[in-house]
Amino acid sequence: MSGAAIDYKSLLAAMEPEVIRTEEKDRAFLAVLEGLAAKEQVSEAERRMIELLILLIEEYESRASPVPQAGPLDIIRHLMDAHGLRQKDLAEEFGTESIVSDVLNGKRELTKDHIRRLSARFGVSPAVFF
Repeated sequence: MSGAAIDYKSLLAAMEPEVIRTEEKDRAFLAVLEGLAAKEQVSEAERRMIELLILLIEEYESRASPVPQAGPLDIIRHLMDAHGLRQKDLAEEFGTESIVSDVLNGKRELTKDHIRRLSARFGVSPAVFF
């Protein structure tokens, strides 16, 4: 799909976009999307194709790997489990072991400083804690 400006109908004919039902098709569409998104300039037809691919990919991925709704405490517990940590291992991020316990038991709210430190420790966006 390179070269001179291609119209949208030609892109559709070349891509043959369809509802994604397999991981292989998902990866193939992702590769095309990444290629289009990496271009410095995209044509109107390519912009429309990008929009279509995003919709198809997001729809498939929401079916294939639904993300459960999780609160900040669930996220912290998941991160602790994933990294093999206990409450005392987060004392530095919270200040003391008792604050870790209070937060995890819902007796205290997470502060902005806690979120900043947890985000840095686990390499995740602060947004996951909201």
